[in-house]
Amino acid sequence: MKCAIDSRRLVILTTLVLALAGCDDGAPPTPKAEPGASKKAVLGKNVSLEIQGDRRRVLIQGHVCLREGQLEHLMCLVDTKEHEAIIAADCDARVIHAALEAAGAKAGSPVRWEPKFQPPTGTPVRISIQYEKDGEVVTVPARDWIRHVRTKKNLDVDWVFAGSQLIRNPNNPQGPPFYRGNEGDVICVINRDNAVLDLPIYSPKALDDRIFEAHTDRIPPLKTKVVVILEPIREEKK
Repeated sequence: MKCAIDSRRLVILTTLVLALAGCDDGAPPTPKAEPGASKKAVLGKNVSLEIQGDRRRVLIQGHVCLREGQLEHLMCLVDTKEHEAIIAADCDARVIHAALEAAGAKAGSPVRWEPKFQPPTGTPVRISIQYEKDGEVVTVPARDWIRHVRTKKNLDVDWVFAGSQLIRNPNNPQGPPFYRGNEGDVICVINRDNAVLDLPIYSPKALDDRIFEAHTDRIPPLKTKVVVILEPIREEKK
């Protein structure tokens, strides 16, 4: 099924446009930002869009939930798959999808296994992590927190916006479709057909075949609050 957001996406993006224009259903206008200053629009719980000139980034608030062991995810949703994810965030995956589109990213397609393996596609997304260390705010590449199980080298490829899937809601077949990213698979390091963001390489999910693990020495203590920054990598204009 083609990846798309339900009608809630329109509400989210409309709210975003109003916020950036400086009005919100009759609310007082927002003061005009100085040149070079950034604007932030809150799109949903723990999810914001930041705009500075031509630069657009999605900001997600979360916390460190795991520091060692083999991985399925860089980030999952709270109360889903924290046992195999470094970061957990309390938010709606549909809002993350809509925010990425508002930031200029285009959803591609999740991984396909039949009739042969086809890696996930979509706009490449650079991911950084921001947190407080020794009283200072630091920003590091998310890839530095993930390493290859055998070579111990850092992850050396960026994620792509695969876009997850919409399916008929088994609990409400006549209602709106269910967005499978809300099963918890938001930013994956193993290939999953419901991932919002996935790696565009072969990364098997079988436990004995997994190739990535947490780089423990580089990850701050458990429960450390972090901001996960998603920045679509746009093609340079010729």
